[in-house]
Formats: sequence, structure tokens, C-alpha cells
Amino acid sequence: MDVFAQRLSRGQLIALDCLAALGFTLAYLSAVSSADLPTWARLALPVGLSIPLAVRRLWPRTVFWTVLPVAVAAMALMAISAAYVAPAYALYLVALTARGRGWILAAVVTVTALAALTIAGTPASAPVWWTSLVGQLLPGAAAFGAVWTIGRAVAARRAYAARLSEQAVVEERLRIARELHDVVAHSMGLIAVKAGVANHVIRTRPDEASDALRVIETASRSALVEMRHLLGVLRTPEADLRPAPGLDGLEELADRARMAGVRVDLDVDPGPLPEGAALAVYRIVQEALTNVVKHAAPTSCRVKVEVGEVASIEVVDDGPGRGPVEFGHGLVGMRERIMMYGGAFAAGPRPEGGFRVAATLPYGEIS
Repeated sequence: MDVFAQRLSRGQLIALDCLAALGFTLAYLSAVSSADLPTWARLALPVGLSIPLAVRRLWPRTVFWTVLPVAVAAMALMAISAAYVAPAYALYLVALTARGRGWILAAVVTVTALAALTIAGTPASAPVWWTSLVGQLLPGAAAFGAVWTIGRAVAARRAYAARLSEQAVVEERLRIARELHDVVAHSMGLIAVKAGVANHVIRTRPDEASDALRVIETASRSALVEMRHLLGVLRTPEADLRPAPGLDGLEELADRARMAGVRVDLDVDPGPLPEGAALAVYRIVQEALTNVVKHAAPTSCRVKVEVGEVASIEVVDDGPGRGPVEFGHGLVGMRERIMMYGGAFAAGPRPEGGFRVAATLPYGEIS
């Protein structure tokens, strides 16, 4: 059953075309056997109609224009009824692969159909071969029109699917970039701050330097674990992966910020959140605390998370403030996460001092 579910390779499709060409040859040889034609014609017509179809996938237009006049000749000689099936079979791939000037072939098909309708009222005194040709032009034109329409519809569907796939790839790259930035920026911010402290006090206060090094060790190990987890998703999507961080991980984020010199007052009113929304809340708090550590430590900070009809996040510090807001990767990443859910985001210095990050995430609207 898996064989039928898999997409056939180009070589396998060409092999199927060879089988189809063989089937056409046998059918047309049987049809032409009773025709009043020379032996060479009874052989040439089926071969000319069928054998080129084996390579229609390699040269679709060439095969179509090769088979079409042979089909017209076969119908005019009353040798093969429904000879138009062979060029229609070739026309499908022409329609499927037409680019840019595909309208020319569409016009040819349309003109053929109109011509068939025009000569349909052929007089009864017309030669037998002409009457036979006209009688097959109508179903032939209908077959050409149907095949062309189906081919263009399939081509449009494939193009649409390809655009969706490209969009999904771009969105996944952006998601991975956000995740990597959040992991690296948070941990490296703590490491940079504590490395500066350790370098400053290593000679005068070795105990404090030792504490700073322990923070660096903890932050770096945590970052490595998260990065291995993220890279594991890329390498082996079917692997047994640990859950994405959520509200349960906020206390650990607060502990890391406390180790970096920020007094964190964490207030979490938990509630049921989808995994994606919980991860977004976690990353927003993580980035906000990273900015506090980088720009305001040592200071105090209040983190409040409420989950109700919407998830509300507020991170306020009592640092010196940062003047006009410059939207770097961190703030842009937070805004992008919120905008994915159609929420609201605000960040800026407070009049009384310090900095405030606030966001609402209406997770219930996309489930």
C-alpha cells in the first residue's frame, strides 16, 4: 500500500508512458487491420500515433505536434476511429508544463473547436472521407478542450501547493530564528553580566566571583540543553522530545534573573493554555527579563501573568529606564509572537522611572 502512496519518480513515469505507448500501438494495430490501406500504411499510422507517446514527458510539445498530423491523416483515411485520443494524451503534459506563452496553444485548441463546429453542417453530398473527418473533429475538439482544461487546473493546483510549501518553510525558518534568538540572547545576557562581575571582583572578593561563575555555568548548561532540544527537532522530528517550555518554567526564569542581580517578584495566575500560546508567554517573559538584566541590573522587577479570556503579561522594572525605545531583535521578536495571535504589545520607559513591557495574547481566537 505504501508503494501507491509514494510519489512516482521521473523514471517510473516515463516507464508508464512506455507501457501506455505499447497499449496504444496494439489498440491501433487492431483498429487499422481491417482498413483498405497498403501494408506500410497499416503499420506506419499506428506506430506514428503511438511510439512518440513514450517520450512525451521529455519533449511534450514536440510529441504533440508530431502525433497531431498523423491523427488527422488517420481520421481522413477512415483508418482509425478516435485517433484523436493519442494527441489528446500528449496534450495533457503540454498543458501541464505550459509557461508564459501557453495561451498560444490554448488559442489553437479553441480555433480547432470552433472550426469543428463551423464545418459540422457539412452537406450530404460531401465525400465520405470528409464526412468521416468532420464526424471525428467534434469529439476530438471536445477531448482536446477537456484535456487542456484538466492540465491547466492541475498545473495551477501544483503551483498553489508549491507557494504554500515555500511559505511554510519561510515561517518555520522565522520560528526557529526566534527560538534561537530567545535562547541565546537570554543566556548570553546573563553570562555577559556575570562575567563582568567576576572579572571586576575576582581579586578583591573571590567568593562573589565564584558565585558569578556558578551562575555562568548554570546559564550556559541550560542554554546548551535548549539548543540541543531545538536542533533535535530539526534533525529527527520523530524523536521523543521533551515538552516545550511554558508557564511552569517561569519560576526558573525568575531564579536565573535573581542570580544575575535582579530582585524578581513573580505573580502567575495560571490557567489552561494551548502549548503554542504557553510557549509564546514563556518567551516574552524570558526576553523581557533578559532586557532587565542587560540594561537595568541590579534592580527590582515585577512579573505578572494572568490567564483568563486572554493571557496578559506585564514586566515592570525599577531601573533607570532606557530613553526612546529602539526595537532590536528582542522587542521585534516579542511583537511578532503577539501579532501571530492578534494581540496587543507595548514597551517603553515609565514616567516615574524604569521600563514596562505589556502584552495581551487572545489565544482563544486561534485554536
